[in-house]
Amino acid sequence: MRFPKPLIALALLALSSSTFAQQQLPMPRNIAAAYQKGTRSMSGAPGQNYWQNTADYTIKIDYNPTSRLLAGTVDIDYTNNSPDTLKQIVFKLYPNLYQKGAPRASSIDSKDVSEGVQIERLSVNGEGQDVQKLRIDATNLTMRIKPLAPKQKARFNIAYHYTLNEGSHMRTGQVDPQGAAFVAYFFPRIAVYDDVEGWNRIPYLGPQEFYNDFCRFNTEITVPKDFVVWATGDLRNASEVFTKKFAKRLQDAEKKDAIVAIIDSVDLKRGNITAQNARNTWKFEADNVVDFAFATSNHYLWNSTSLVVDPKTKRRTRVDVAFNPAHRDFYEVIHFARKTVEAMSYSFPKWPFPYSHETVFDGLDQMEYPMMVNDNPVETREDAITLTDHEIFHTMFPFYMGTNETKYGWMDEGWATIGEWLISPMIEPKMVDDYGVEPYSMMAGTEIDLPITTLSTQQSGTAFFLNSYPKPAFGYLYVKDLLGDELFTKALHHYITQWNGKHPLPWDFFNAMNAGAGRDLNWFWQRWFFDNGVPDLAIANVQQQNGAYQVTVESKGTKPVPVDLVITYADNSTSTVHKTIAVWETGVKTTQLEFTAQKPVKKLELKHTHTSDANRADNVYVVK
Repeated sequence: MRFPKPLIALALLALSSSTFAQQQLPMPRNIAAAYQKGTRSMSGAPGQNYWQNTADYTIKIDYNPTSRLLAGTVDIDYTNNSPDTLKQIVFKLYPNLYQKGAPRASSIDSKDVSEGVQIERLSVNGEGQDVQKLRIDATNLTMRIKPLAPKQKARFNIAYHYTLNEGSHMRTGQVDPQGAAFVAYFFPRIAVYDDVEGWNRIPYLGPQEFYNDFCRFNTEITVPKDFVVWATGDLRNASEVFTKKFAKRLQDAEKKDAIVAIIDSVDLKRGNITAQNARNTWKFEADNVVDFAFATSNHYLWNSTSLVVDPKTKRRTRVDVAFNPAHRDFYEVIHFARKTVEAMSYSFPKWPFPYSHETVFDGLDQMEYPMMVNDNPVETREDAITLTDHEIFHTMFPFYMGTNETKYGWMDEGWATIGEWLISPMIEPKMVDDYGVEPYSMMAGTEIDLPITTLSTQQSGTAFFLNSYPKPAFGYLYVKDLLGDELFTKALHHYITQWNGKHPLPWDFFNAMNAGAGRDLNWFWQRWFFDNGVPDLAIANVQQQNGAYQVTVESKGTKPVPVDLVITYADNSTSTVHKTIAVWETGVKTTQLEFTAQKPVKKLELKHTHTSDANRADNVYVVK
């Protein structure tokens, strides 16, 4: 998710390290227990006893865009890969955020307060349960079952319904009165049972995001004639739900580099796009994904393109943009989306885009899902670029990597932020993307500025924004600068290789990066991610003689940041002297920069787009 700009303006003390010597990173005892059990390894790889549970979901729903009633069934084949015998199962009922009396972090439109998810039938291994006795606590449903032993499976069959929210669009809901909707978190699912906490019982309150297992989905979505459905996974019956011309266009788009219109304005006027049944059932399959979402509309344009994302296998990804014709900013989004998928595959993180398609849907939010994006219209081209690449970048983090967004928002939002910083100028070379930089400079060291590793569930507002978005992005960027592009990519790929399709913890990330780089970076991880402190550089002294300059730069703060000395000459041309965070590794407080000027110097200044500084007043030296 990308924090909209207006929200950025809204505005656990930890002991700082007394020494900058190499040390083990702080680790809470519940996390340490997982390493002691061998499910995690200090080498950065999953431990020899690592496990995770999974499920196969067969979902069949009927959605009525007029009444917003969503009704259906979900059959779940759940596999217990844990070493524990499970005596209860916890389900997540995310739509109950809108249930009357449910706790939530912010208010909702009164017309969206509902009875929540109504369970009509529920059986376990064919044995019916009394749904009136189900223990539902807002977004959590806990039920006792006959003990499910390790390596055994259980089957759950549920029939349910609820009414989709209309006026309080929070990541999901009706988009417009004409019937467009983005529908997410719409089915009862089994919560994560993991090696650290057991069942994930953290309630969904709105701000914090999600933590789900990697599962397989077979989903059937029935909607009225003329409504098109876009969804996670691959559409398996295009020839049944589209008329022949549009099924052919979609098939062709999967093979072409060119941008094509699957549905254009003429098509919308003519109609006859979907099969002319009263209701059509759209069938999708998705394997090894953590979630499933869909969107629908009967009045959206649809642009599409595809590209080779893996030169070794020639595998292609189709990129789609579905949007309201009235939203002019969306006409270019297909270009931005295609370029983002290309940049992710070949530049950063330089990993073949992992899924067969990516759909950007014109909605009312700024939120990511596996293979789907729900993006609202924005006012400027710059905003359209940054929003598009930020949300698509989430494909890698958290979806391909399976991080726990609920507890560790920085493990995905920080990556989407650095992805945005780096990819936006690839789309538009004139752009300078400084999303979140100034807010951190303004708030660093204040009482709301907590360590990044503070749990996301313990933060809100500005503190949550800083620790989820710019601060971790700075950390990733500074390590990239330290290691250089080649070694950083090697280290990042090591982390991805070890943990994709699994559930890495922060310590797994730090250890994997250390192993992949072949360097102990704990000195930096400690100071940037665990400790309090501020980034604050100053020009402490300048000596010059016959054009030879020696500039002493002091680190007044404890957060290590790169040093960029911008030299402005009398003719207003500039050059830069750069040092990486390596200069601060040993704990020194000053570093020397030396250069020889070939022409008169007017000013020296410490500055860089992506270097935060709590006090910039001492960053400038005017040459007299």
